[in-house]
Amino acid sequence: MPIPPDKVQTGAIPRRLGLFTATMVVVASMIGTGVFTTTGLLLTEIGSSGGVLLAWLVGGVLALCGALSYGELAACICCNGGEYRFLSDIFHPSVGFVAGWVSLVVGFSAPIAASALAFGIYLQALVPGVPPIAAGAVLVVLLAALHASRVTLGAWVQNGFTAAKVGLILVFVVGAAIMLPGIPQGRVAAPGPEIWSPGFAVGLIFVAFAYSGWNGAAYLSGEIRRPHRYLPLALGLGTILVMLLYLGLNTVFLVGTDPDQVTGSVEIGHLAAISLFGQSAGAVLSSFIALALVSSVSAMIMVGPRVYEAMGHDYRVLRFLRLRPGSGGPVVSIALQAVLAILMLLTLSFDELLMYIGFTLSASAALTVAGVFVHRRRHPEVARPYRTWGYPVTPGLFILFAAWMIAHSVAQRPLEALLGAATIGVGLVLYLIVKGIGGKPKSGGSDVGDTSPSR
Repeated sequence: MPIPPDKVQTGAIPRRLGLFTATMVVVASMIGTGVFTTTGLLLTEIGSSGGVLLAWLVGGVLALCGALSYGELAACICCNGGEYRFLSDIFHPSVGFVAGWVSLVVGFSAPIAASALAFGIYLQALVPGVPPIAAGAVLVVLLAALHASRVTLGAWVQNGFTAAKVGLILVFVVGAAIMLPGIPQGRVAAPGPEIWSPGFAVGLIFVAFAYSGWNGAAYLSGEIRRPHRYLPLALGLGTILVMLLYLGLNTVFLVGTDPDQVTGSVEIGHLAAISLFGQSAGAVLSSFIALALVSSVSAMIMVGPRVYEAMGHDYRVLRFLRLRPGSGGPVVSIALQAVLAILMLLTLSFDELLMYIGFTLSASAALTVAGVFVHRRRHPEVARPYRTWGYPVTPGLFILFAAWMIAHSVAQRPLEALLGAATIGVGLVLYLIVKGIGGKPKSGGSDVGDTSPSR
């Protein structure tokens, strides 16, 4: 049964986070590795700069459709956990458990590894003697310790890094606009028939990874003040802001660099900075890009453990995941996520991480958005302080495009798709084991955050 919006739980985690922090979590979760690293890979898959920009636009519209849909679920089910909580309440605890497992492995640990690796790559471009993997691992450990120690301190640091990151992108785009008159023209052509190719669909998987995080605030539903109002606003505003920043930034990348030089390159931001502003200025901007990636890693380390903490509340055998030291974060969940992220950092390549993440998260997000239709049909009595804007077109469009991307990714990258399917299968096996040991899961997510309309 869904949690009624007017239920006030006792012993809940205090709601310390406001609209600004919720929006900054969305922005920080989205702006990370993807936008600074995937455009070179997109040129390889799609083949034209115009097609690449169209992919970024389509990806932004789809992310907004998803955010608008998640807003309704987050406003009705105001507990920490994101997809885990939504899918458990809407479909079945087994579906939610698998989504929680997917969040641990694919939703957060793998993206943390990818972002930390990108941080190391950018840092090595500035300081050649620094090993990228070692730098990324140190970053993960330090940020995990920060968020485990104190929730409010982690939020302040997060907000500061995110505001600096947005400012960096604006400075970069405006500065590039001043320099672009001296750049050769014709580098961005109108998209052609390549937009109907399998490569475009695969490219959208990369873009989907870059936009992932548009649902970031939903994982913190139980710790956000006035969730029925602030959550939909944070999801929508954060996604729109990031979409505009992405389009401007990628226009700069494509116009300000030679396509032959950056095709297939991971550090396209570094190359674009050097091309536009020269070696010295480019090095300075690249250092800021490395710092921006710190914000992305920090956001995921902050958000992800709330999912596993919620699972710890519901399953007796997993109750160790809910341990919180005073005003700190869920320390065991944070440590578990950090260990998995470092293991992935040591074993997987960057493009393998991107494809694995994009395929599996697209499937999980599509199922959650479909939950809007199911929740309305099964529980018409539940109060809905926010209803999905554009319903049923917005959630339907998201689901259709997600299915299209998944089908093409299976055809073009079967190994990564197989790994994603295997991850889902392992999650189902773990659910059966956990349920067999600990019995039937608790209902309603008690202690994970109250669902009162305001505080």
